[in-house]
Amino acid sequence: MFSAIPEDIGRFQYWVSFVNEKSFESVAEIGVWKGAFAKKILDNCSAIRDYYLVDPWRKMDDWNKPFNFKEDLEKVYEQAMSNLESHQNKIKVLRGKTTEVIDQIPDNSLDFAYIDGDHTLRGIAIDLMTILPKMKFGSFIALDDFTNPMQHGFDYELSLVDPFGLYFAEANRFPCAILGKSQFCIHVDSGKGFSLVDFANPDRSTPYPDIMARLSQHKVVKLGKKYSNLSTK
Repeated sequence: MFSAIPEDIGRFQYWVSFVNEKSFESVAEIGVWKGAFAKKILDNCSAIRDYYLVDPWRKMDDWNKPFNFKEDLEKVYEQAMSNLESHQNKIKVLRGKTTEVIDQIPDNSLDFAYIDGDHTLRGIAIDLMTILPKMKFGSFIALDDFTNPMQHGFDYELSLVDPFGLYFAEANRFPCAILGKSQFCIHVDSGKGFSLVDFANPDRSTPYPDIMARLSQHKVVKLGKKYSNLSTK
């Protein structure tokens, strides 16, 4: 069901193989950006009939992450559409926040969803909870950037895909796996019960991360304009 990502391939190639192996026909991607991931999948996975692109492509007043500030998001949208022009017969562009557009995806229709959107706690909670009713029984949800909360440094809100994705799987009694290269996958099958395979950290004693211990790896935390030592005691 799950396998580790080999050292000699990247995440795009891994998910192309995964989608092809299972002959997925209906796919959604939350957080499309310039369309690089979607293009790779659509260029190489001929079984796909419907590919939903969910992304607001606009500045968000309540989103403190780098991509919200550093580029002209209208130009990012135009580049995404250009990159995916050859797949117009398959893509369905849902331009808006997940909560604004998710109802345009039929319930119980998706074979696979790839989430690489708002990595804040609020964002990943909304994305996972709203995409779940759209998934078929036995489908898969993949998460990108299952990584350290300090992904974007001191000036931005924490990234909490890890651990929220893990807790979401446990709450719904779904099997899941940490695949390596910041990738996480959930099998939407509560009949199997919750389980975790951690390919990235096979010797870790517990799958539940100590957030404060992980933050302390960065030695200091910015508190307003002051820096102080971070203790986990």
